[in-house]
Amino acid sequence: MADAKKAGAKAEIGTTGHSYDGIEELNTPLPRWWLWTFYITIVWGIIYTIAYPAWPLVNGATEGFLHWSTRANVAEDIKAHEAKNQGLVDQLDAADLAALDAESPIYKYASARGAAVFRANCIQCHGAGANGGVGYPNLKDDDWLWGGAQEDIYQTVKHGVRNTTDGDARYSEMPKFGEILEAEQIGQVVEFVYSLSQSGADAALAAEGKVVFEENCAACHGDEGKGDVSVGAPNLADALWLFGGDRATLTETVTNARFGVMPAWGQRLSEADVRSVAVYVHSLGGGE
Repeated sequence: MADAKKAGAKAEIGTTGHSYDGIEELNTPLPRWWLWTFYITIVWGIIYTIAYPAWPLVNGATEGFLHWSTRANVAEDIKAHEAKNQGLVDQLDAADLAALDAESPIYKYASARGAAVFRANCIQCHGAGANGGVGYPNLKDDDWLWGGAQEDIYQTVKHGVRNTTDGDARYSEMPKFGEILEAEQIGQVVEFVYSLSQSGADAALAAEGKVVFEENCAACHGDEGKGDVSVGAPNLADALWLFGGDRATLTETVTNARFGVMPAWGQRLSEADVRSVAVYVHSLGGGE
């Protein structure tokens, strides 16, 4: 009886033609509800690609008849946020940064905004924690090439350092003493600079290097090697080094000089953003 039913079903439905070990695959149709669901999804997909941006073109994509855009939505959200904070922005733009009270709403707003600006634009060089790295200043210590007062930091952020796009950029240039001094003299001055902050220097060689230093380096770094923020000359006597304080690194620095560049952020960011990041950097603890 079972074989008869199976034979009847086989005759009614038919088979796919697949057979293995005496077992044949029936060509059973899909349930109607499944087919209708499948067809509806196809129609929905076509309508969706017509209504919303979908098909790529040479320059962009189809707009869709609803003209919906995630970019436009984000732009509207940003505009609404800026309108909501416009009062604080106006106060920040007009504020004397050095006189801001750390407990005032404008200072707290500037610090929070500055942290976001810093994370978006500055951590690539100075690190997420602002601790810097080789060739990139640590913004959390008290060693500042151009000054760590609030207005100094603002000036540096706004105009940058040694860039070619802002005429007010901080600018100083160390000579390549490899083109000026003999190798012996470079070795002497390196030993003197090494002796300013570290032990184990050759006293006799350092004494000779002091003479070379006074004749060639003191004009910027001072007789005691403590630097000059007005010209961006680093303090050589505090054991804090931008590129390193070992003899090999010092020799490279004296011979070929260094020439770090920082962008003029005033050309890329709004005035409020520049002021905010200056407040944030100053608040990290290293500012004067």
